[in-house]
Amino acid sequence: MHRQKGMICTTSPNVPPFASTAVLLIFGLFVVSSLPEFAQGITRHYTFNIKYHNVTRLCHTRSIISVNGQFPGPRVVAREGDRVIVKVVNHVTNNVTIHWHGVRQLRSAWADGPAYVTQCPIQTGQTYTYNFTITGQRGTLLWHAHISWLRATLYGPIVILPKRNESYPFDKPYREIPILFGEWFNVDPEAVIKQALQTGAGPNVSDAYTINGLPGPLYNCSSKDTYKLKVKPGKTYLLRLINAALNDELFFSIANHTLTVVDADAVYVKPFETDKLLISPGQTTNVLLKTKPSYPNATFLMAARPYFTGQGTIDNSTVAGFLQYEHPSHRSSSSIKNVTLLNATLPAINATNVVADLARKLRSLANAQFPANVPQTVGRKFFFTVGLGTNPCPKNTTCQGPSNVTKFSASVNNVSFVLPSVAMLQAHFFGQSNGVYTTDFPANPPAPFNYTGTPPNNTNVSNGTRAVVLQFNTSVELVLQDTSILGAESHPLHLHGFNFFVVGQGFGNYDPNKDPASFNLVDPVERNTAGVPAGGWLAIRFLADNPGVWFMHCHLDVHTSWGLRMAWIVLDGPQPNQKLPPPPSDLPMC
Repeated sequence: MHRQKGMICTTSPNVPPFASTAVLLIFGLFVVSSLPEFAQGITRHYTFNIKYHNVTRLCHTRSIISVNGQFPGPRVVAREGDRVIVKVVNHVTNNVTIHWHGVRQLRSAWADGPAYVTQCPIQTGQTYTYNFTITGQRGTLLWHAHISWLRATLYGPIVILPKRNESYPFDKPYREIPILFGEWFNVDPEAVIKQALQTGAGPNVSDAYTINGLPGPLYNCSSKDTYKLKVKPGKTYLLRLINAALNDELFFSIANHTLTVVDADAVYVKPFETDKLLISPGQTTNVLLKTKPSYPNATFLMAARPYFTGQGTIDNSTVAGFLQYEHPSHRSSSSIKNVTLLNATLPAINATNVVADLARKLRSLANAQFPANVPQTVGRKFFFTVGLGTNPCPKNTTCQGPSNVTKFSASVNNVSFVLPSVAMLQAHFFGQSNGVYTTDFPANPPAPFNYTGTPPNNTNVSNGTRAVVLQFNTSVELVLQDTSILGAESHPLHLHGFNFFVVGQGFGNYDPNKDPASFNLVDPVERNTAGVPAGGWLAIRFLADNPGVWFMHCHLDVHTSWGLRMAWIVLDGPQPNQKLPPPPSDLPMC
């Protein structure tokens, strides 16, 4: 639960009668500026008790790890400019961290959350307080565990409202509703990934997708566990859509209704209408739903199912909920039961053209109030290949990877990232990186090949904890190239600590001589998570203006577990407000 308190005003001291008018005026301004209504933001306090609780889905009851006994977890609500303080208390046997996905964490890298990157995990019986300020963001983000696969049940919404007395750049909605997509496993997801890493095989897939924790009527034994969105005719609703699923990008649609996209990853976008969306894990999309002007004698299915082009196995099922209109008059329950149920239409599972079309429509507002500050010049350029690969089996063992002598792996520039046993940020801050990480991450693929053509014979990757070091305020251009090794597929890449601009994307191999000519440097979409197209490339730009160690990884957790991850180290700037402060006193130890 959370409580909210305003800034505390100072009490007036006794001002001597001989104080000058100027002093009184200055003091008066100070007191007024200390009042909550004049303050930039307030401080919001939350307590997250990490505990076990029993949940039944698909007629299977199991003990899950959750926050405050809620699944999905409680919403964190703040206004732009507010300070958020979350005390996390670990009552379970697992090590835990919480990541505030998409929050910029300006000079608050200690609060970012990825285990062994910015912090050691919170151990059983320990407490850690996350302390950060929401700066220059408004919309929807999410929080989730950031260690192993605990985020399967440890997740919830972050709702960021505009500053007080500021409004949306669209008509104020009648109601705002968070809708979180998730994945449900009948067994402990920790056991699933543990087994996969031991055998070298792909992990068992989930048993269902969920909407706000509920699988819905298309799954066995789940008709009562169905999310129902009840609406009134002639109203506009803001749906805050969040994909918290572990391993699946999801198409979403509502039968016979059009959605207007207004915000992506807590950044306003040029509004556009669509009857379908793609939301990748870690992505958020705010849409306006205008209900029909009069009561329709129908219930409308809202449904989501995966987008996938790879060669592995996935949970190819559909989660559904009901959009139900509340009739203005009190009709009998029997007549309400006779309404027509209309189905949602979703794209084919491998509809890459639909995905590309939706990506092209996302543009920043790029106006005077909400500018798109795209770096126009580039200080450093990087070219990273991303995709699957293999590691050899340990000696005298048999594996269940692509062959019986290999394990599945994943890499960036052929480096499969190994998490260290102490936190990188701590090692960086105290100058103790020796034996923790190296700073020689390759800026280009070590062995160029036809990335989207016939795969090379040798698919083995290297393993290491390697990072890229950036000077403060470096403007970065990064091209991410998918590879067809073990199948071309989309990779939703998430960058911690920054938003980035998607300046270009395309299919096939990136051509550094031709493709930059088509880059959008005027109004590209600004995100924290974006899909590298299956068999294609994505070009992003960002300004390294946030000191710290910042994780970048595929947000399909299976790929992260296999090593599709790396770290950027941004050095302090020259000014005091450009330096990372020391760690908080309660920072967990490894």
